[in-house]
Amino acid sequence: MGGTDAKDILGLPKTPLSLTQEKKSRPQKESHRKPDGISREVYALTGGVAPLLPSIDLKRRPPPDEKVAWKWLSFTNSARKDDLQLYHWVRVVNDVPPTGDYSFAKYNKSVDILKYTDEEYENHLTDPVWTKEETDQLFEFCQNFDLRFVVIADRFPVSRTVEELKDRYYSVNRALLRARAQSPADVANHPLMKEPYDITRDRERKRALSMVLSQSRHQEKKDAEILAEAKRITEMRLAARRAEEPDVSANENAGLDKADGVVPGRSVSPTSNSQLPATAVAPSTLTMADYASTLASLRMLHVYLRTYGLEQMVQAASSAVGLRTIKRVEQTLQDLGVNLKPKVPTKTVCDEHLELRKEILTLLNLQKQLQYKESEGSSHREGSYAAMPDTPKDRVFASDPFSFGAERPIKKDQKRKGPGRQADTPSPAHKRPRKLKASDL
Repeated sequence: MGGTDAKDILGLPKTPLSLTQEKKSRPQKESHRKPDGISREVYALTGGVAPLLPSIDLKRRPPPDEKVAWKWLSFTNSARKDDLQLYHWVRVVNDVPPTGDYSFAKYNKSVDILKYTDEEYENHLTDPVWTKEETDQLFEFCQNFDLRFVVIADRFPVSRTVEELKDRYYSVNRALLRARAQSPADVANHPLMKEPYDITRDRERKRALSMVLSQSRHQEKKDAEILAEAKRITEMRLAARRAEEPDVSANENAGLDKADGVVPGRSVSPTSNSQLPATAVAPSTLTMADYASTLASLRMLHVYLRTYGLEQMVQAASSAVGLRTIKRVEQTLQDLGVNLKPKVPTKTVCDEHLELRKEILTLLNLQKQLQYKESEGSSHREGSYAAMPDTPKDRVFASDPFSFGAERPIKKDQKRKGPGRQADTPSPAHKRPRKLKASDL
């Protein structure tokens, strides 16, 4: 018995169940094609994610005229001074072994330590605190341990601090540079001459670092509160200073004039600007203060992501408007085909993005003011038309359906009389005619 016959007997519909339809309507997962040169097992382990390093095409076959073999060959390392011979496996093509230096010899880097003679030491390098033997041993350890002064201080036979070892080494180097140069201008741009080592500053730095690392949680919390309060006070002072600057006040006045619709060559009634709604007024001094405080807080960070700075500036620029206006600005950006967040947030792009948002806000403010002015003008026109002297105040105008839009006056105080009601003093024209008599004939 088929499935259709069973459904007929049970009285079930022949269409498939909705659950099956839902299962069939589910979107299928996108199948990623395995790239060439990678085995199926390796591709399954990566999960389709791009590798961090470029994959090697292991399935690439060598040309037919190329014979490749791996051989156990000896090699020498130029970084070693004892000419030690070691062995490793080498890829040999057409029985020609590779030539050249060991491939890892280029990673052997060493510090160039200046050497001095006995005459130079006697003339330029003598120090009452250091002997020549101690100085020679210091430079030998610097050569062996690549200027790792912590290790040198641990191995040094005389009890010396790390700062004392650094000070002696760099002072000897500066003295040798000055003695060997023909003129002081030749070594003026050398890093050791431009930024000499300061032992006092280094000790203070380490002492401050030790104090910070030894602080308790309570002290760290108290310091964070003090820094936050200092930051808030600095932002308030900068905002007040920028608000008092004349150029800022001039820009605010210009913005208010633009917002109020003041155009050169046109007169505006003094009462019209005072009756504008609050939403149609340009950003106030508070907005400028928020903008200035945001700039000050970003400058205090010294290093920050430009996208984070853009978000903070957008929030500061939109702090005086409502959520509805912000959504209208974002919708306008989408209509213009502009991303809400720039894809390439360079300084120029971020500045232009902020400028575009400000212009959109100005446009929306002008649109609100235009709507308000139009409604104000229409209300003035209706009021002046209703108060015209030649129009009786006890009349209203009603449209006559048979006069093609004409209007006819109707008295308000006119009362409708009932059908059985008569006037108390009827006019002669409305008297009933009397009956004729025979004498009249």
